[in-house]
Amino acid sequence: MLGEYRISGRGAAEIAADVERAVGAGELRPGQHLPPMRELAARLGVNPNTVAAAYRSLRERGVIETAGRRGSRIRPRPATTGREQLRVEVPAGGRDLSTGNPDPALLPGLGPAVTAAAEVAGRRPVLYGDDPVDADLARVARTELDADGVPAGPLAVTSGSLDAVERVLTAHLKPGDTVAVEDPGWGSLLDLIPALGLHAAPVGVDDDGPLDGELRRALESGARALIVTGRAQNPTGASVTATRARALRAVLRDHPRTLLIEDDHGHGIVDLPLHPLAGVTRHWAFVRSAAKAYGPDLRLAVLAGDPLTVDRVRGRQRLGPGWVSLLLQRTVAHLWTHDAIDRAAVARAYGARRDALVGALAERGVAAHGRSGMNVWVPVPDETGAVARLVQAGWAPAPGARFRLTSPPGIRITVSPLTEEDVIPLAEAVATAVRPSPARTYG
Repeated sequence: MLGEYRISGRGAAEIAADVERAVGAGELRPGQHLPPMRELAARLGVNPNTVAAAYRSLRERGVIETAGRRGSRIRPRPATTGREQLRVEVPAGGRDLSTGNPDPALLPGLGPAVTAAAEVAGRRPVLYGDDPVDADLARVARTELDADGVPAGPLAVTSGSLDAVERVLTAHLKPGDTVAVEDPGWGSLLDLIPALGLHAAPVGVDDDGPLDGELRRALESGARALIVTGRAQNPTGASVTATRARALRAVLRDHPRTLLIEDDHGHGIVDLPLHPLAGVTRHWAFVRSAAKAYGPDLRLAVLAGDPLTVDRVRGRQRLGPGWVSLLLQRTVAHLWTHDAIDRAAVARAYGARRDALVGALAERGVAAHGRSGMNVWVPVPDETGAVARLVQAGWAPAPGARFRLTSPPGIRITVSPLTEEDVIPLAEAVATAVRPSPARTYG
């Protein structure tokens, strides 16, 4: 069953460490089945409970998964490998539409903001024990959160959205807990969950956001947390409507102990209104990052939440990085308060590219989705074949496998690099690559 490799160890920790080492070294391959617990216990001369404890630890760490009656196996995509590895090589002279990056031409120049922040630092340097949240950043962030209907609550600042999500999850959950996630959804998040020893429960998505019926099933099956993207959902471009928000709130009211995390990375690049769910449950966090509107190198997100959640996040930060650089916080505050970008113009620019591509695909009989943000999701009958044919034609999309759990195949196209002249040739290439196109949603 395991070829040449023989698991070793006497205690649960030793057995688990040996398996994890073998996975990292490639001696145990993704998808490979482990011996039944009693069989391995007999071989090692240990109690079956010892092997059971080792397997449980490996599951919680995202190294192995249960394969029904066939026992346990190495995860097909171990958390240590990451979905970001599922990339395609861009052909010479080809166009890379896979990155999810913003258009550099729509990002602001950072010089004035950095200079202003440095001048403040020169007058009053930050010392240990100072407030970890810049007052100007807190003020402008709270004003905008209030305008968007996010409930009042304390703030924390983290190193981007994923850092915020990880800190909130670890503040409330324990290994083995289940998190309801959008499917298809953010690939990095789908990697993070098993890396934390958590399980993901897929919730289907349509253009209006997560499906409330699927969310109810996930929560009734034991999911303790929900992560939802309010707008510019990655990879589908979904945006939660007022009607869908009411339906999702109704589900959450029936499960008030659910930990709710909302990701608003589309702030500044989307002109659709926000319909937050925050405040429906006892513990919640609303995360707003600066990366898409102002540049990915601004590793900063503002996190609003209930007092206990924010207190736990800030307490754990003190034991690690301490705080996010106040110089960086002041830079972002300056960008926000001085209207460094024309948000409406940025949203129109991305919207025009999405709409043009989705419309051109529709004219060619190809269903596609892209209600907001900078990505278009195209359902395909054969993901591998579609990607290969597009690459051969000089276009490199992101494989849908980076974003999927159980949802049907698809490809993600980032519209940021597209010009008006690109739309028709790209639509022709996609139509050729994906035919026959399925007449179905991606939920």
